[in-house]
Amino acid sequence: MRFLLITLITHLPDPVTGHRPTTTDRFREVVDNAVLAEELGYDGYGVGERHEYPFVSSSPPVVLSHIAARTRTIRLFTAVTTLSLLDPVRAYEDYATLDHLSGGRLELIIGKGNGAAQAELFHVTAADQWDRNREGYELFRRLWREEKVTWSGRFRPPLHEARVWPRPLQRPVRVWHGSATSRESVELAARWGDPLFSANVTNPIEPYAELVRHYRDRWAHHGHDPADALVGAGTAGFHTAPTSQEAVERYRPIFDARLAAFRRAGVDPVFATLEDAVERSSMLVGSPQQIVEKVLRQHERLGHEVIHLNADRDGLTDDQHRRSLELFQAEVAPVLRREIPSRPLHRAGTPLSAPA
Repeated sequence: MRFLLITLITHLPDPVTGHRPTTTDRFREVVDNAVLAEELGYDGYGVGERHEYPFVSSSPPVVLSHIAARTRTIRLFTAVTTLSLLDPVRAYEDYATLDHLSGGRLELIIGKGNGAAQAELFHVTAADQWDRNREGYELFRRLWREEKVTWSGRFRPPLHEARVWPRPLQRPVRVWHGSATSRESVELAARWGDPLFSANVTNPIEPYAELVRHYRDRWAHHGHDPADALVGAGTAGFHTAPTSQEAVERYRPIFDARLAAFRRAGVDPVFATLEDAVERSSMLVGSPQQIVEKVLRQHERLGHEVIHLNADRDGLTDDQHRRSLELFQAEVAPVLRREIPSRPLHRAGTPLSAPA
């Protein structure tokens, strides 16, 4: 199994102390966490894309470029790139540049995105977001593979023998399709033979397991070898400590702050207590042995080879956050790597030759 740390770069007060860092300090914390993730041996670090409060993650390629300059080996993920909002040519230019700057360490997770800001800022609505996502991806993938592209679609001007620079380092970059409950994303992934990353965050495991089953069915329908299907899955929260009691005690203020946020937004939480969330959600809060057992149980349903953990410390102190990440790498990751064989994240890219 492979392990990513992922942040959506929320900009909120600490749920324990109430302190709210400046935006600058929040970005510095994100970059420092990526450096720590590489130091501790995590396989990847992901930065989300959101365009409304409380997120300040509107520009993943910029943040990841800075992380690329501070790191050397860790894989760099987007989580997710919202192609429904982006011009695929401009997105290609940004990410091809980032891939060169990182030495070929980029992997993309794409999705349609969500939130009211999509309609307000980009005039992308529920009526057209899926069509935009599908059309944008089909052009985007061609730009990575073809020297000249002739193309036409609904949502951007056509291209005629267009050449887009820089040409890629990885040929091509690997693209995962992120999905919470949508079969549209699953179908797009299965059709093109791409990996799926299940959100696996809000609900119990059942709807996510059903979505993964559908992905594997559609993968085979499109003529791909079932053995080649690749699945990743998220987690709803993370903290490990030497004992379950210690882990739960430390995480409770973080969970209580989340419940309070749901109440302010008028949203009924799926899990009303921390104990219920630890039992039935994808949340990994407990002792190392408890976390190992829970991931193995979920793997029986999802067959996933990659999981992501929350990169942010939330209400933990810096020392508690680091110790949790260290303990996971020392006592959880080795067992899961042994019990769940997985393909490497790194897939060596073949640089294209320069034009004559």
